[in-house]
Amino acid sequence: MLSDDILYLPIREMGERIRSRQLSPVELAESYLERSEKLGPKYNAYVTITRDLALRQAKAAEQEIAAGHYRGPLHGIPYAVKDLVAVKGYPTTWGARPLAKQSFDYDATVIERLNQAGAVLIGKAAMIELAGGLGYSGPDASLTGPCKNPWNTDYWTCGSSSGPGAVVSAALAPWAIGSDTRGSIICPSAWCGISGMRPSFGRVSRHGAMAIAYSMDKLGPMARTADDCGLALSVMAGHDPADYDSLPAGLAEFRYGGAQQTGGPMRIGRLTNAFTRISPEQEASVEAALKTLEQQGAKITDVKIPDGPYEEAAELTILMEATTAYEDLISSGRCAQLEDPLGQINGYASLEFSAADYLRVQRVRTFLQEQVDKVLRTVDVVATAGESGAASPLRENQQQRRARPATPPTAPRTATPAARPATPPAARRSTPQPDGVSSLCGLPALTVPCGFTKNKLPYGIQFMARALGDGAVIAAARAFQSRTDWHKQRPPVPAS
Repeated sequence: MLSDDILYLPIREMGERIRSRQLSPVELAESYLERSEKLGPKYNAYVTITRDLALRQAKAAEQEIAAGHYRGPLHGIPYAVKDLVAVKGYPTTWGARPLAKQSFDYDATVIERLNQAGAVLIGKAAMIELAGGLGYSGPDASLTGPCKNPWNTDYWTCGSSSGPGAVVSAALAPWAIGSDTRGSIICPSAWCGISGMRPSFGRVSRHGAMAIAYSMDKLGPMARTADDCGLALSVMAGHDPADYDSLPAGLAEFRYGGAQQTGGPMRIGRLTNAFTRISPEQEASVEAALKTLEQQGAKITDVKIPDGPYEEAAELTILMEATTAYEDLISSGRCAQLEDPLGQINGYASLEFSAADYLRVQRVRTFLQEQVDKVLRTVDVVATAGESGAASPLRENQQQRRARPATPPTAPRTATPAARPATPPAARRSTPQPDGVSSLCGLPALTVPCGFTKNKLPYGIQFMARALGDGAVIAAARAFQSRTDWHKQRPPVPAS
């Protein structure tokens, strides 16, 4: 089995060794498979290991490269995919007990593109059931149990891309595909000390991937570095007529050469009202990261997202669109088989929203998008903490869940008092949360590690940009990582 020094390499360096035939794709795949099979259960990181497929793909890659046919930077590179993406011949459970035997007879578009690039699929990574689309109250809400953080297994990886976070952090694969509707790539990446990117809406096809909210869902890479995210996104991105929200040809594609941003100093807006409260320790980590960028020539200015009901608009959009995404589960009553009490009943409450409610929220959403875009025109990226804190203890999450009163899964299909806002969304105000803002507005975001708590749990800094500004967030994060080594730190993973 290959050493940890090899298995923790970033994609670019690993790819160069494969291209020059210093590193065997077969040996690499076998090493990650052995590591995944041994350590994956420790973190509840996988639903399915695709051993036979991985070895077939690795052998094909090795033969092609030996014959002089090198496909590009992902050729022979292993990866994992969140188990809401269809892979022909394997279960796609959506992390949910009532769908444990579900499978599809085709590959999702993103899998087809990675097959064409010669990538090697190691396994289907664990996730929160339905990616939290019907709500959930803690890490137990998963077919495979709570996903454990490689930095400390008493802590959570965060949802709903919980498995991909653990897989990449523990080097069970060099990168993984996560999904993000409102923070499900950003949070586990920040908590697991890896680099994770939510691309611009419409850049990566969701055909063959489970839907939550059709107007907010995105697939994106979770990897060792921002540069890795750029390499992966360049393969994943592109127009797909099978996804009605796919950006047009010419806009959807993402060309990435890895060069640093040129054309003058980078303009970074320090987001001053992103969170209600973060710890002084975390704030110091973010400020130190910005100071590093400033020393490289970046111009740092304070910016503020205009007040508005971003969280409310995002949550209501998800609630209403999810009722159509999970119509079969709701109408059949199979929601009762979900692990989490919220998932068992939320779909029925959400059915009480009307078309007028949805249209009202979308009008507010358009206004919010315009307000955010005005701010982002003044800078290249805005920067803030990856999340409002470091990873939370699993026991704390589980105790909070047990303390909630259980509602019978056979609850009537009527709205609970909390299911509809007491006041119209336009009349409500809250502190803008980065995930709510960027997800609602379809903006790219990328978080990278920038420090640790006293207990050695990672902190992240995230960068956001205007729609289609994917290159800008990668450039900012890559510039930071070029002068720091937070992304090179490894969790205390047992010897495999």
